[in-house]
Amino acid sequence: MSFKQKTIQKETSIKGIGLHTGNEVTLTFKPGAVNSGLKFRRTDLEGQPELEALACYVTDTRRGTSLEKNGVVINTSEHVLAAIVGLDIDNIVIELNAPEPPIMDGSSISFIESLEKAQVVEQDTDREYYEVKEIISFKDEETGSEIMMMPSDKYEVTTMVDFGTKILGTQNASIQDIKEFKKEIAAARTFSFLHEIEMLLENDLIKGGDLNNAIVYVDKKISDKTMKKLSKAFNKDSVKVKPNGILDNLTLHWANEAARHKLLDVIGDLALIGVKIKGKVIATKPGHKINTSFAKKMMTLIKIEKRNKVPQFDLNQPPLMDIHKIMEILPHRPPFLLIDRIIELSETHVVGMKNVSMNEPFFIGHFPGAPVMPGVLQVEAMAQCGGVLVLSTVPDPENYLTLFMKMNNVKFKQKVLPGDTLIFKAELMGPIRRGICHMQAYGYANNKLVVEAELMAQIVRNPDK
Repeated sequence: MSFKQKTIQKETSIKGIGLHTGNEVTLTFKPGAVNSGLKFRRTDLEGQPELEALACYVTDTRRGTSLEKNGVVINTSEHVLAAIVGLDIDNIVIELNAPEPPIMDGSSISFIESLEKAQVVEQDTDREYYEVKEIISFKDEETGSEIMMMPSDKYEVTTMVDFGTKILGTQNASIQDIKEFKKEIAAARTFSFLHEIEMLLENDLIKGGDLNNAIVYVDKKISDKTMKKLSKAFNKDSVKVKPNGILDNLTLHWANEAARHKLLDVIGDLALIGVKIKGKVIATKPGHKINTSFAKKMMTLIKIEKRNKVPQFDLNQPPLMDIHKIMEILPHRPPFLLIDRIIELSETHVVGMKNVSMNEPFFIGHFPGAPVMPGVLQVEAMAQCGGVLVLSTVPDPENYLTLFMKMNNVKFKQKVLPGDTLIFKAELMGPIRRGICHMQAYGYANNKLVVEAELMAQIVRNPDK
């Protein structure tokens, strides 16, 4: 298992037909910066807007997993996301000149082959894992579908499906390691039952399909009228039902190809959690609705755990930066210098410390007889900590300032009192572009989260230097 983030070395493109539009689509994979995650980019729209592959943006799961953010839509995202996860990639940009990836043969194998041409490479930043500590489950009482995740030292997936038909009964599929994805799962094609195909044809909702990108299980007698419609839709002189109950021109890769494709969909949909998982997934009667509902639940749990998890640092060790080194980077000076030490510093995060003393000047008026550190100064202290991080990216930090642009989701959890030791942690939420940085920051005291906020700031040159 790799502990370094991965991306691709160079860009690569693939062309095909969109399943629901019937139009040619060009998909281009491009390298992603560390900590940038999986992102779609619509090159056919003004400004080439981006949409992060996260469960919070799921809007429709009826015919695949659709995402939408600020009017930007991506349909049928699961097959390309499954390929990215299957090759253990953390950061990548998926450019599209249409609202959906090409359907190709209805599996992930074409995307796998394209990504392999671009060469998967390690990056110089450690990846983040969410390690499952106890069983997490989600059940749809109406359908009986259920997904659970249990502890494991790697990412494993098992699917158990029951389609309730004689032609396609109960099937299982599993992989014990994501490395098995290309060989065992990637080539499993999407499938439909005849009654679903008829509905899609009646409503003009499937224009890019043919007998090479969907297995069609015949679960009812086909009329001559339906046969003609299928022949026209699939651009064939005629279609026939094979002895194993599927339409002709396709040979199954595996007897349980349907269950394997369901496993492929689970992997693609759970990519929307947004973090690598150490855990075993068991999905019973999975589908895009329950897959993405579970992904949303996991996102919420991870966010809560991350927010409430108090980092542990040995404050008896010599600091990475003392107050003198901090003042070489930050322009702030007492009484408005609110950071005493820097404990950790990397390209993407910083940890700082402040000892809160009764001698702080703000306690004189906030409040007489009941001293409490003002929340606005807690945020300012976190911002100064983040300022050390961003100013460390320029060769002459003494010549620059960091100016606040925006604060979002500011929350105060506990009072900060004289005698408390505040620990601040700030992490970049994306690469610094044009001097603008976006950070998530947390403050802790007495083994509790006391403050959190999303901060945006801009690096500007000091006009006096």
